[in-house]
Amino acid sequence: MRRVAVTGIGVVSSIGTGKDAFWSALLGGTSGISTVSSFDSAAFPVHIGGEVKDFDPLKYLTPERAAVTGRATQMAIAAAKLAVADSRLDFDAVDKNRVGVSMGTTSGEPLFVEQYNDAKKAGGEEAVPAEAMGRYPCHTMPAQVALELGAHGPVTIIPTACAAGNYAIGYGYDLIRTGRVDYVLAGGADAFSRITYTGFSRLGAIAPEKCQPFDKNRKGMIPGEGSGMLLLEPLDAAVARGAKIYAEVLGYGVSCDAHHMTAAHPAADGAIRCMQNAMKEAGVTTDDIDYISAHGTGTPTNDRLESLAIRTLFGERASRVPMSSIKSMLGHTMGAASAIEAAACSLALDTGWIPATMNHEETDPDCGVDIVANKSRKTNPKIILNNAYAFGGNNACLCLKRYVA
Repeated sequence: MRRVAVTGIGVVSSIGTGKDAFWSALLGGTSGISTVSSFDSAAFPVHIGGEVKDFDPLKYLTPERAAVTGRATQMAIAAAKLAVADSRLDFDAVDKNRVGVSMGTTSGEPLFVEQYNDAKKAGGEEAVPAEAMGRYPCHTMPAQVALELGAHGPVTIIPTACAAGNYAIGYGYDLIRTGRVDYVLAGGADAFSRITYTGFSRLGAIAPEKCQPFDKNRKGMIPGEGSGMLLLEPLDAAVARGAKIYAEVLGYGVSCDAHHMTAAHPAADGAIRCMQNAMKEAGVTTDDIDYISAHGTGTPTNDRLESLAIRTLFGERASRVPMSSIKSMLGHTMGAASAIEAAACSLALDTGWIPATMNHEETDPDCGVDIVANKSRKTNPKIILNNAYAFGGNNACLCLKRYVA
């Protein structure tokens, strides 16, 4: 089996587009939460979200291509191109039959569905081009990325909701380590939409002002949007070409609670097994973990159960392993969340800094974990766990390691 390296990072987020802008804003504790502008939020009790306000698809696509792709796909293409550029790989020279695309998402392209519904409600269904309804299914997203990059290898979408980014990176890791391909653009994307906003609003899960993961007075999550894409390649090939190696992928673990469609297992069974599976595949133990990138949505139940899983698995070390949630700054970017967080983890391994959980006022005693609160921390982590949990009890945990020549 081949070892797998992260050599390119591309991010589109509400705090910045591109690796450098994203990382600088993240370490600075920048908030990407603002008043919703993409639709009229008057019907909702809350009016904030993690929208990407400055994204210009024409920087990455021709006008003709932009006209036939949805917003999530446009952000995925942008993130993929940014990752390729960041890798300094001579992409024109590689065998495109050995390049794959592995993506995760929650909703695909719901804006096309909303457009159709609005037109039908107004009595003008014919105003929506017939081909538009063929652009909303989630499988079109990685296909469009592959089309834009000329990638002829495996193209896969994994729609496991809010754990999808980790699932997709894990599958990309499998493709490379087994020798099926030599490069994979792996990550996730989701766009801000009324559909998503309505769903979480109906659940009463959206925080009224700010996202406060693991805080005693947390009141919920905040919907967001964006894309995170990593370029993965064999470690030996990356070393041979003198590539910048941000991290090595040691392994990943997946599990399903098989308990409830929206509620996590009350004993955090699936989350525990997910982390155990990741560490087993990576060949590490809880003693080796230096930082946990938490799923940390800011909802009372999610944070409590994630903390329970970590305390159960790590024992007394749970209070000494730094943990944080960048959703406090970005909002919850759905299928892109753990992919963007994997980008942050790779940069943490490369730079030695770990980002903070912002808006933290008082740690919930029921959590009992070491929250990196309000200020980034220099800890020089060597091995990181990146957690992601989703509706349907879908769980995915990615294990990354600092590369030392």
